[in-house]
Amino acid sequence: MITAPRLPFDRPNILEVAPLHAVLRREAPVVPVRTPVGDPAWLVTRHAEARELFADPRLGRSHPDPESAAMVTEAAVMNGPSGSYETEQHEHDRMRRLLVPAFSAKRMRLLGDHVAELVDGCLDDLVAARDADGTADLHEHLSFPLPVLVICELLGVPFADREYFSGLSERVAAIRSGGDAAEAMAEFHAYTGRLAARKRVEPGEDVVTDLVRAREADPTFGEAELTRLAAGLLFAGHETTVGRIDLGVLLLLTDPARRDAFVADIDGRLHGTVEEVLRLSAPSGLGLLRYAHTDVEIGGTTIRRGDAVLISTDSANRDAGVFDEPEAFDPTRRPNPHVSFGYGGHFCIGASLARTELSTVFARLFARLPGLRLAVSPDRLDVRSDQVTGGVRALPVSW
Repeated sequence: MITAPRLPFDRPNILEVAPLHAVLRREAPVVPVRTPVGDPAWLVTRHAEARELFADPRLGRSHPDPESAAMVTEAAVMNGPSGSYETEQHEHDRMRRLLVPAFSAKRMRLLGDHVAELVDGCLDDLVAARDADGTADLHEHLSFPLPVLVICELLGVPFADREYFSGLSERVAAIRSGGDAAEAMAEFHAYTGRLAARKRVEPGEDVVTDLVRAREADPTFGEAELTRLAAGLLFAGHETTVGRIDLGVLLLLTDPARRDAFVADIDGRLHGTVEEVLRLSAPSGLGLLRYAHTDVEIGGTTIRRGDAVLISTDSANRDAGVFDEPEAFDPTRRPNPHVSFGYGGHFCIGASLARTELSTVFARLFARLPGLRLAVSPDRLDVRSDQVTGGVRALPVSW
């Protein structure tokens, strides 16, 4: 009897994915695996099947029988089913209707100048933090604070609370939490509940105020859903982008020729560089979780109702059937149909925001510090392997 492999698979380093993914794409693009906590799931590794399942309405984040659902981790995010099986589509449609205007590509373009000001402020802090050895932590002074500043302004969250909700985020996302993640998530919901209560008295031009007004106008939009949605936006709105900035900088700095080519033509290479960073950065190695709401035939395999499905965007983004020289970092790649933001009706609502932040960060960072380089070997970086969002805890640089 063949034992299903257990996630996450061994990978050479933070910038490469597990070699097993390439084998599975060729031989078994939909394969049974065990999650980090030992439950059964299907892993999808090929681009075609990933896009097909992302767009398939027969899969969702909820489960027809939540008590029997396979779990992925002990974290309180990306761990198991979420939402109500009976109302998931209705809640999703309402969420998109509420949030699309706030996160639209047009609004993100208008936000661009302000993001540039925030980036410049972070760069001032980075330069000022350089120690006697000429080293500073780019994660501490740019990768982390910039997305937090942006999401705080969009949501109407006090920036002064950043250490508190960042600490909650760390606990919420712990792969092995021993139950603490659930307690941290309860605290997170209580925090966003207090924030919503404050917005009822002192409304602002922000997303949480929009949610409060929507709650007042729609009696089916409950307080629990409001606080859950606000907490999810606050968590995802900074955690994921922090990791992409760190890994994007790493992708450029681990190849000086790649960095120099980018510095020599920032305007011409910026868009393609951001898309390659999105395609190749693989912070966690777990995949995006869905549950089958009915039997689904895919890739010659039958996924049964209630089965857990992990769609590996990291693997799909390296599919040689879609991308020429898929392991190569190529900012001239056209087209670049990566699935880092998902696909179809559940395409990430924050995609335009992430692209705006990444474009602004890379353009202004390398224009100001063209000689930026790593201050330590990549294999000495402190990788957040205990977090579902992955990434690194520090990124020492010099210039």
